[in-house]
Amino acid sequence: MSLQLIGLIVGGILPALFYGVSSVFAKSSANLGMSVGGHLVFIGIAISITGAVFNILLPGTIPSAAAIAASAMQGVFWGLGTGCVVLGIIKYQAPLAKLVPLYNMNTLITVGLALVIFAEWRDVNPARLLVGAALVIAGGIVVSGA
Repeated sequence: MSLQLIGLIVGGILPALFYGVSSVFAKSSANLGMSVGGHLVFIGIAISITGAVFNILLPGTIPSAAAIAASAMQGVFWGLGTGCVVLGIIKYQAPLAKLVPLYNMNTLITVGLALVIFAEWRDVNPARLLVGAALVIAGGIVVSGA
């Protein structure tokens, strides 16, 4: 098995499973009366513990203030997104099964930004990218409308 294939499994398949299961816990937490802020606080605690475990198992350095800022900004945007998902569930009674396909269209935003910011446009097939993006959008619309 190539390193890139292992990377796709570790960085793609496993996160898909973990994120999918985590959304079920978000709905469970909301159903049990957790507030949006409380939800994010306890997620933050759990993420900090998970980070400590990763740091023990895979120690590394903190290379710069810019790296710290980039990690923190990921946390801010992830927290805002997660807070909005839980708010949609709690306040607006949006069904999780319809929310997930919509918010998972975030892949298109990430792809677009990566193409520009990291110049990954050099390594993609534009026709396949457009077909894939159209399928993601169509899938999100179909599933969320089910």
